[in-house]
Amino acid sequence: MPAPSLVAQTTYVELLERAANAAFQNAYADNGSFTAKNINGRKYWYFQTGTGADRSQRYVGPETPELLERIARHKEVREDERERRALVSTLVRSFSFPRPIPEIGDVIAALAKVGVFRLRGVLVGTIAYQTYTAMLGVRLSAGSLQAGDMDIAQFKNVSVAVENSTPLVLDVLKEVDRSFRAVPHVSDGRRVTSYAAKGGLRVDFLTPHEGKETARPQKLPALNTDAQPLRFLDFLIREPEPAVILHGAGIYVHVPARARYAVHKLIISRRRPEGLAKRDKDLQQSEALLAALAEKRPHELKSAWEEAHGRDPKWRQLMFEGLALLAASVRDAVLKTIAAPRSIIPDMDLSFDNPPARYDFSRDVVTFQGQAPGGAVNCAVSREALDDQSAPTASGRTAACKRSSRTGRGSRRSLAPSTSQRRWTSPAAFWSRHPTSIAFQPDERPNGSKFFVIVQSRA
Repeated sequence: MPAPSLVAQTTYVELLERAANAAFQNAYADNGSFTAKNINGRKYWYFQTGTGADRSQRYVGPETPELLERIARHKEVREDERERRALVSTLVRSFSFPRPIPEIGDVIAALAKVGVFRLRGVLVGTIAYQTYTAMLGVRLSAGSLQAGDMDIAQFKNVSVAVENSTPLVLDVLKEVDRSFRAVPHVSDGRRVTSYAAKGGLRVDFLTPHEGKETARPQKLPALNTDAQPLRFLDFLIREPEPAVILHGAGIYVHVPARARYAVHKLIISRRRPEGLAKRDKDLQQSEALLAALAEKRPHELKSAWEEAHGRDPKWRQLMFEGLALLAASVRDAVLKTIAAPRSIIPDMDLSFDNPPARYDFSRDVVTFQGQAPGGAVNCAVSREALDDQSAPTASGRTAACKRSSRTGRGSRRSLAPSTSQRRWTSPAAFWSRHPTSIAFQPDERPNGSKFFVIVQSRA
């Protein structure tokens, strides 16, 4: 299926703007005014109604150019729900953009209506991932788009600072589906971070793991619920982006920045047990986004990667392990984007202890042995690859390296006195001359043997 057209992306941008204006209009009545407060050197806006003892203020958000424009246009915005519904229909039916199942869409709409996203809640997980199709103009695999639950996250300090709150979450959910019930937390039955309905629909609330707390639920006063603390979540929900859920007339929400989502999924995939379906789904989502970002938004990807890379040695280990599991083309594109050498990938670098080199006439290659973290690697370098050493502007060549426990066997003769031999210095020298964009690419041979193919890409 072809990628979404520019027309589709333009339609989505129009819907996003209209949904944002409608959400703003619906949140604030006409019989009030906007007022600003300076808090810790930053200006925040509130909507004030009433006077004297009856005066109340509702949190609007930190000052941004977009917010100031919406405040100025507050009384000019007209109801355009019918037109927004038409835009949603066009994006779904004509361009096959993904949408949540109706039950989840209804829940998101109800939570948006009471102010969950206005109060800086962030929609995370697969429902957020669905919005990246329109943002990036790419097709995402159908399997990685399916979801029967939803997650909402918020920083605890933000939840305290906004000085505003929604109704009780369970009350809001029961207006959508009377079968919703609170699910007692496993470590403290008095606390609730999850809500479930008949049919398997589930809503979970999350917050970043901070300090020495482990699994203890944390209170989110703005959202009137408890939340489950999770590691790495602070990286994911920092600086979220606006998006539209394609349900009804479009629901204005906040989702993680797409590059953060891609890197975060790569990290947490390594923390899930082998064989778990969610682990495979994490990798699928990360791989699809990394491929699109490397092509369309390389600076975003590099920035998010560098931030995560600088957090902690454990983060770096998980990132590199996850990168090794991606398709070779995606892995190599990421390495090129972040300007990193192949040696950051586990089992993807070779070292040489001055091994003897031989020429295999039957294959027209130079053979020698290298060492990788996983054991010995028998390497075969083609004449073309050797020629390419002295031709920096040549087109791509390949060298094949076969992992084997056997050494020194096979029909090999002494290195032939040829042009290739004269250009050959040593395995280490050959290896060091390869640019950092070269990386191993696993390749299955017809006889079942495993090769590592070094893919050389030069402009």
